Amino acid sequence: MADVELLKSRFEYHQDWPKKGILFCDILPALRDPISFELLLTNIMSHIFTVTLPRLAESAKDPRIHYVVGLDARGFLLGPSIAQRLGAGFVPVRKKGKLPGDCAQATFQKEYGEDVFEMQRGAMPAGSNVLVIDDLIATGGSAKAAGDLVKQLGANTAEYIFVVSIPFLKGAEKLDAPEYHLVEMD
Repeated sequence: MADVELLKSRFEYHQDWPKKGILFCDILPALRDPISFELLLTNIMSHIFTVTLPRLAESAKDPRIHYVVGLDARGFLLGPSIAQRLGAGFVPVRKKGKLPGDCAQATFQKEYGEDVFEMQRGAMPAGSNVLVIDDLIATGGSAKAAGDLVKQLGANTAEYIFVVSIPFLKGAEKLDAPEYHLVEMD
């Protein structure tokens, strides 16, 4: 728990951002410090190897993670490092109009508006096992949209992974697979 407390001490909080009434938890300061960033990645990897992969081995024909899906934009900072450590591919989920080629789309409500996510249709083969990663889960709208995109491509979301969770908003209840987070915020 001391490592999680150290990570929390590296985060910065911004009141009324991006709009009035929201307290924004910024994980970027933890990524600026190489020790904190490594600690963050090590905690996530430990969870994947001790919980996610054993659970997947019980339920799947192929108990590997084939792809890590990172959400625009902070999931892009964590996803490639996790994917590399797993020997998996990285697939970005981007906001509408940012990816070339044929894209699947999912619309979602965020705590401060509506948005559309896209994923390239050829990004992963059907039947792939996927981890979805982002910095924070609040209402669960963006994570659910990413899971919907994974499903549209015929792949399986093994787990959703976040650095920070805001449990009272009940975002994890919208997800179609288990959720893991390191830090809870009120």
